[in-house]
Amino acid sequence: MAPTTRPVGVLALIITIIAVSAPALYRFASPYLAVLSPYLESLSPSIAHTFTQPAEHPFSSSFNCTPHTYTTEIVSLDPLLIYIDSFLSASEISALLASGEPAFAPSRVFKSGRNQDTADRTSSSAGLSRDDPAVSCVLARAETFLGTMLDPARDDIGPPQLVRYTAGQRFNRHRDWYAQPQPVRKGMMGRGRSWNRVASFFAILQDECTGGETWFPLVNATAPAKADGRFWRTHEDGGLAFRPVAGNALFWVNLFANGTGDDRTVHAGLPLEDGLKTAMNIWPRKFYA
Repeated sequence: MAPTTRPVGVLALIITIIAVSAPALYRFASPYLAVLSPYLESLSPSIAHTFTQPAEHPFSSSFNCTPHTYTTEIVSLDPLLIYIDSFLSASEISALLASGEPAFAPSRVFKSGRNQDTADRTSSSAGLSRDDPAVSCVLARAETFLGTMLDPARDDIGPPQLVRYTAGQRFNRHRDWYAQPQPVRKGMMGRGRSWNRVASFFAILQDECTGGETWFPLVNATAPAKADGRFWRTHEDGGLAFRPVAGNALFWVNLFANGTGDDRTVHAGLPLEDGLKTAMNIWPRKFYA
């Protein structure tokens, strides 16, 4: 797997900063830090990360997966929600759009063991091939970001998807995780096991629009942030609303350490007022025997 540079002792630094600057927050957060430590070791607030991969991609010479730098900011510790600035490059966005463009169809929702239409989700979606060089590049970056959250011998990054919204389209409140782990379906590797979406990445590709914020009604910022007001705002009905910004992404943890889902990660794609919004969903999967 491609390496990423990260500061030494990130977790210790985070705990020290919290303990010194906000003792009350430290007392509140300390029970969760032990649970989050595998995740936080690979993540840091407002620190640049460089993702590197050989310039020559094994699949195609038309796209090169080049070194890429992004920054992260922890918006909420509990639940863990991180804002990623410049997660995608302009060339990656162009290649991802080209890969998904022919496949867009009305979005569906997996319920009661099958994919079905629903009035709650009115966007269009396109599955992406993990063999596509641009897709492979971005997924490798996401895997590196996850650090030890996934067991490489058992878990996987999951099938990625593009989602597109036009004027009036939305996705009402929903959770990315399943109330019950899903059985491995026919045609998938690992029959006899089950899985759930341990975390989510939501990366924006196109932002030529008004409206269309991603709203987390039960999440509040851990502390005032420099990006507050520029990338997100406090929603009038509570929680935080993140506006679409091309190249930037949200990352959040869906499951507690015991595998149960975190209800506080409920979120919605607010209606688009006009224009076009396209994003990429990445749902890392935790497998169970």
